[in-house]
Amino acid sequence: DQTKLPESELFLYLDSRDSIYEAIKKLRVRGAPAIGIAAAYGMYVCLARQCYPSLEAMAHDFSALKHYFASSRPTAVNLFWALQRMQKRFDAELAMEGASQSSMLKALLEESSAIFAEDQAMSIAIGEHGLTLFDKDKHWGVMTHCNAGGLATSGYGTALAPLYLGHEQGYSFSIYANETRPLLQGSRLTAYELAKGGLDVTILCDNMASLVMKEGKIDAVIVGADRIAANGDTANKIGTSGLAILAKHYGIPFYVAAPSSTFDLDTKHGSDIEIEQRDGEEVVNGFGRRTGPIGVNVYNPAFDVTDAALITAIITEKGIIERPTTEKVAKHLLG
Repeated sequence: DQTKLPESELFLYLDSRDSIYEAIKKLRVRGAPAIGIAAAYGMYVCLARQCYPSLEAMAHDFSALKHYFASSRPTAVNLFWALQRMQKRFDAELAMEGASQSSMLKALLEESSAIFAEDQAMSIAIGEHGLTLFDKDKHWGVMTHCNAGGLATSGYGTALAPLYLGHEQGYSFSIYANETRPLLQGSRLTAYELAKGGLDVTILCDNMASLVMKEGKIDAVIVGADRIAANGDTANKIGTSGLAILAKHYGIPFYVAAPSSTFDLDTKHGSDIEIEQRDGEEVVNGFGRRTGPIGVNVYNPAFDVTDAALITAIITEKGIIERPTTEKVAKHLLG
């Protein structure tokens, strides 16, 4: 339960559609890849607890459950990608001669487990590609935003993967984790897992970013992504686009690390990405103490979109897209 960190490590055992939906919606599980994995396993778990009178009834419930989970978080494309993979596998198995409820469940468990395993391999590949951007003979000051590490995936993470791998191989990093208002994923989650892993990490208030860049403490910025449009425009945690603008001003490379499943080629530009609007209480009463007047208007978008022109490179499990454009993205993903 990531809402309990860093005060306690509480593990949840979820076996109902409402508990799985609530865990995703309330950020108990969060991070685009982790959400996709949770939803995929959730499809299997929920269907396995039922005994259907027919495969038609099972298919009807599958469709309803898929749409229910999809409604939990609108911006993270990995959620929809994973659910669509489960749908494709379900349909393929349903078309098989002799299909049964047992064979359908076996196929769904295989597919969700494959998504999990592929995510772990993806983390390592992103880490290896990303690490080529860092010189082992230099000490690096690296800024990151929100949480794109192991807590957001099933392995090393995306943005943090090069840092974990580099740490294991003797690279020298000082990592600056922006606290990431309003839910403090940077201080609660990123700093927690990096410190636990033995890496050098410093927490910053979000509004300190410009100062530490100006002071020369930052050599690179690396962040994750929740959805990347066909032209490379990238939706990530609110505050990311401001960091990209600052990095551009100070001449600091700005990297995005994400699996290929985070790209949405049907979304041509970042302006077409739906931005999740969250409860204003997260801003004015997020951790049990009111920090704004009762009844005041609150604007609380969970994400913003960084223009591709501000991104030095996008790192995926397939390699690196330098100065992303629609043509470069398509070539990278589709060959």
